[in-house]
Amino acid sequence: MTGLEIIPIIVSSLATTVAAANALYLATWAAIAGVIGYSVYTSLNVQKPAVPKPEDGSYNLKQPVPSLAYVLGRVKKGADYVFLEETGGTAYHIMVWAAHRINRFTQHYLHDKKVTLDGTAVITPPFFYNGTANVRLDTRLGLNASTAYAAVTAAFPTIWTNAHRGDGLASVLMRCRTVSQKNFLTIYPNQMPEHSAVGEGALLYDPRKDSTQGGSGSHRFTDPNTWEFSTNLALMRLWHLCHPVGGKMPYTAMHLPDWAHAADVCDQNVTNRTGGTEKRYHGGFWFRANNDPVEVGRIMDEAAELVVYERADGKIGVHAGEYVAPDIRITAANAYSIRVDKNKRRANTVLAVRGRWVNPANDYNTEDAAIFGDPYGIVDDSTERTKTFDNQAIQSHNHCQRKQKLTFIRANARKVAIVADYTAENLRNIPYRRFVTVHYPRRGLVNAVIEITSSVTIDLRNMRLSFSGIVVSSSLYAFDAATEEGEPGEVALPAPSTGVPVPQNFAASVQTEVVSGGATAAFILGTWDFVDDTLLYELEYERTSGGTGPQSTFSEEGESQVRTGYLVDGEQYRVRLRAWGGGTSSEWTGYILLTATADPVPPGPVTAVSVDVSTPGQAVFQWTAPNSANYFACRIFINTVDDLATATLAATEYGPPSAEDLRTVTSLTPGNYYAWLSAINPSGKPSDPADNAVPTGLFIIS
Repeated sequence: MTGLEIIPIIVSSLATTVAAANALYLATWAAIAGVIGYSVYTSLNVQKPAVPKPEDGSYNLKQPVPSLAYVLGRVKKGADYVFLEETGGTAYHIMVWAAHRINRFTQHYLHDKKVTLDGTAVITPPFFYNGTANVRLDTRLGLNASTAYAAVTAAFPTIWTNAHRGDGLASVLMRCRTVSQKNFLTIYPNQMPEHSAVGEGALLYDPRKDSTQGGSGSHRFTDPNTWEFSTNLALMRLWHLCHPVGGKMPYTAMHLPDWAHAADVCDQNVTNRTGGTEKRYHGGFWFRANNDPVEVGRIMDEAAELVVYERADGKIGVHAGEYVAPDIRITAANAYSIRVDKNKRRANTVLAVRGRWVNPANDYNTEDAAIFGDPYGIVDDSTERTKTFDNQAIQSHNHCQRKQKLTFIRANARKVAIVADYTAENLRNIPYRRFVTVHYPRRGLVNAVIEITSSVTIDLRNMRLSFSGIVVSSSLYAFDAATEEGEPGEVALPAPSTGVPVPQNFAASVQTEVVSGGATAAFILGTWDFVDDTLLYELEYERTSGGTGPQSTFSEEGESQVRTGYLVDGEQYRVRLRAWGGGTSSEWTGYILLTATADPVPPGPVTAVSVDVSTPGQAVFQWTAPNSANYFACRIFINTVDDLATATLAATEYGPPSAEDLRTVTSLTPGNYYAWLSAINPSGKPSDPADNAVPTGLFIIS
């Protein structure tokens, strides 16, 4: 029988093997392939889908049974379709954003553009809203007892009832209304909208807020309704270890004081390069139920510098992301062997570390951080030059830079392999430590601080323990943002889509032309600045008095003017212009008001003007119409003073050209009066009566 070997459980960003990490989930013995056999060992390492990157959430998944999605912290992602039907010209989309209760949705996107809601109606970007709500969004937060979407149950009562509540599923209902073919590409320029959202994910248990666990507050690990939303990475890791999708462990198996302290470390304030403060280890990401729980745990451990381990009492503890002065010292007296690798081979030297992080300010897109170090410090083709640090849970440039520095230090640190005496004082506690001190001057280790980077193996036959580590400084986590945090590159923002350009220098005027029979007719001619041959222009005109409604006429391609049909003479019109290109239109220009004038030439003046005042209270005006083919009527203006400019239009008498005509004006009070007679054409010209008015002179009404 071989000697008994025990592998204490250590799962962290520093873990070197999948087997060591699996130990936390599958028990100590299951991590040892030699004990459980090759077939079981390989079954533990079946390749599972990779944890999604942030960009993987930019689309909605449509498949029969997608794996459930879990959201920790604040992220932007798409959703999984569970319902898509159409009736009455409206498409109904129900999508599950997370397979659990969430805190809230903070921002919705359609085709990756932020939208603004008025109730459920999408009102911006403006092309989704043309006075009518064409797209509506409604949500459910995944409560234990939710409610069905009333709009869906009303539209599809036979296939979606009030029993379809979606308990425990955070979801979004998107309704898209059909629009006319003319407006389709204006309102839906990218076809059916693709929805995504920023949301605050799972509620997390915080032992610091549990008065039954030494904290202060109403949190209880047995009642998720008492939990709160948080972006604290240590609390996310605790949730994952105790959730069925993760470690499947009870909270009673956790050493909660350790986790409370780790959460405190994550909540510490640090200063960034701008002088502002942020939390030390906060972030967010999402994953699916079929992702490898070891990989999911590694993301959180790496981002928060956590080391999860099994304590001597069997509970699961955690080393927080901080330096702790070692209380164990290994010397030549209690060490069997110490090997030191100076790690100075040029082929392995890391000159700089590149970083990738998720920027919430840029719609949660992944960006490159500033490079830590100098990748061009040594010109040598055999030099590794750079490493890349990439963690989808990190949502701060300062956080990423701190991790890049740690990656740089660890990549270039001296490596040690130690075999020590298990029976020596306090050495048997090494499996429960993150840092130890080694004093071995013969190997250049003078009270050197060692960070343990491997599992600690205990050989009880020979009473020895062995482990590997790296030499670090007590200032391992020190970071001066003012000098060490570089400036991130500029964000390459997409050029904003301006759409079809609004016509420039639009002008409209009333023009006339001779039609059959020698008469003239009026039309509106619109002009604008030429932009491109591919654009068409739509001129819309309508009478301000109403009646006919808007009418439109289109230009030819490449033209910079367009005319309307014939207008009703003397009517006022309002006219505007817009451009069309690629099936979509620009915004309208402002309105221009015009009056239709088919005949701009006034007739000649009336002649033989006289006034008869023999009857009290009235005046009889007589005249001879001009011999003008466009004569239409005679207007009579009256005033009590000799001033046409302030005179009042008293009557209009219609008649043929060259005819003798008269008009009686009644209800005149006694006194002195003056009158003027002005001939007009069918277009009401002249508009100024002074142009051809004939005065009567003074007359007295008795």
